[in-house]
Amino acid sequence: MVISMIGAAVLCGFLLDLLLGDPEWMPHPVVFMGKAITALEKRLRKAFPATPEGERAAGAVLAALLPLGTLLLSGGLCWLCWLIHPLLGFALQSFWCWQALAMRCLIKESRNVCRCLTSQGLSAARKAVARIVGRDTEQLTEEGVTRAAVETVAENFSDGELAPLLYMLIGGAPLALTYKAVNTMDSMVGYKNERYLHFGRAAAKLDDAANYLPARLAALLWIIACPLAGGSAKGAWRVWRRDRRNHASPNSAQTESACAGSLGVQLAGPASYFGKRVEKPTIGDPLRDIQPRDILRANRIMAAASVAGLALGLGARWAVLLLL
Repeated sequence: MVISMIGAAVLCGFLLDLLLGDPEWMPHPVVFMGKAITALEKRLRKAFPATPEGERAAGAVLAALLPLGTLLLSGGLCWLCWLIHPLLGFALQSFWCWQALAMRCLIKESRNVCRCLTSQGLSAARKAVARIVGRDTEQLTEEGVTRAAVETVAENFSDGELAPLLYMLIGGAPLALTYKAVNTMDSMVGYKNERYLHFGRAAAKLDDAANYLPARLAALLWIIACPLAGGSAKGAWRVWRRDRRNHASPNSAQTESACAGSLGVQLAGPASYFGKRVEKPTIGDPLRDIQPRDILRANRIMAAASVAGLALGLGARWAVLLLL
């Protein structure tokens, strides 16, 4: 019964995200995770020596405490609600599955970038894209803004949609929230700058490991979804096979390469972060200039790939249920 309940909760959470997205008024677990990371970092830096070895040890403690704490707390609450009444357990699972997914929010924010590019001007578009990317946006051209938005859709399909979906299909909302804790740690401390080079190493490595399989599944689903959403599956497969390792991260270029090939455009390349230019290899072929409408095309492929991933995942869960 628990196995079937988790599958139903995943479906319910997926539909809630599709319909409602992430209301700004609603408290989100990631906000509390961020506060916990900030508090733990402050305490751990005081507890360990301010040396490379000490910072790596402190970061390793953080990388262990937050995910384990998230798993135990969320799992315990789900189990307690289940004991009170199965419907209460189902409601909490569905609610947290909804909060762990980000497709509606990503579509909304990226479409806003497209709308700004086509009707409000470059300055507004730079501000809009700054909400969803980590690079400097003040000097981006129209093409640069568009490229940044498309790259974000592609990359966040993996870590904002497919990865939490995969983990909740395996272990329900608690495992999905544990993944979100890992991902949030990486986004806050996983930088290779002076402050976090050593402290954030464990978090970055853990995030790489947690995303290794989801990133590759996401790329394959993107390729599969292309015929359903107007993309080139042949181009996506060809570029993915060639460029999927063109990134310092072992995972980021997986979906970006599939996206670039599906649209027939070139992504990635040099970018500025915190005022410093970072040289990165390009991904894809410049068969044509990238255009604002490519943001909408990427969104359609992402949505189709998400539905395909949900259908395949639920099918696998229910097949296991029939065999038990």
